[in-house]
Amino acid sequence: MLTQPDRPSGRGLKLSASAVALAAGQRAIPVEKFPTLKAPQAQQRLRGLHADVIVVAAYGLILPRSVLEIPRLGCLNIHASLLPRWRGAAPVQRAILAGDTRTGISIMRMDEGLDTGPVLLDTPLPIDPRETTGTLTEKLAALGAQSIVEALARLQSLEPRVQDGDQATYAAKVVKNEAKIDWSLSSAQIDRRVRAFNPAPGAEAVVAGETVKIWDAEPVAQAQGLPGSVLEGDGAELLVACGEGGLRLKVLQRPGGRRMDAADFVRGNPRNTPQPKF
Repeated sequence: MLTQPDRPSGRGLKLSASAVALAAGQRAIPVEKFPTLKAPQAQQRLRGLHADVIVVAAYGLILPRSVLEIPRLGCLNIHASLLPRWRGAAPVQRAILAGDTRTGISIMRMDEGLDTGPVLLDTPLPIDPRETTGTLTEKLAALGAQSIVEALARLQSLEPRVQDGDQATYAAKVVKNEAKIDWSLSSAQIDRRVRAFNPAPGAEAVVAGETVKIWDAEPVAQAQGLPGSVLEGDGAELLVACGEGGLRLKVLQRPGGRRMDAADFVRGNPRNTPQPKF
């Protein structure tokens, strides 16, 4: 098994192994960690496996042609979208942000492009209206495991489908700054951001004068008010006006604090009077 090298993570930036490496270690599966597959040593190691197929899942690097040509039947990628929609690093987040109603798994034979190879098998999956990146990723991971097993079993008979590049969309990597909420957007757009950036990096907004993370919310179409103003801030309700409609906040988190429901947040915030906050 091959995975990327250990990376700094957490507040202490300690070196941590990837989830793949940890899972392999629990099962006594040998793991290789090459910083690049362009190195002769890495390619020599892969050739020594005499593999019929190489399966790639969320590896994060484009494989060079010299590696793609090593296995007899090619390299297969498990991609979390219905290609050619959402090629790239963040297909789950981009699908939620765009308001897509379905996604799926594509098993593709890799070429030198970014998710541009022919699709051997695709399996659709509906996106539930309250789906987050966390919940949808779990579903797609299970579907991806099933799909690659099916694809390998039927590999000799699957008919490759060439992707239509004119229909392609690109799922750029999520950057932290994207998670800052602009209250001038519609409540539906902001709701999608809250769900797309859960569990990471977390949607960030100013609410009643405080910068908080918003982990759960729901749009309210009938609400009206100056974008960013608190329309309701008493009892268990916390409703913030958006450019169109309002957003009822359900779970929030202060910096360095724990996640709390809206009622706890309101009780801990003496500044509950409705006023503009951007």
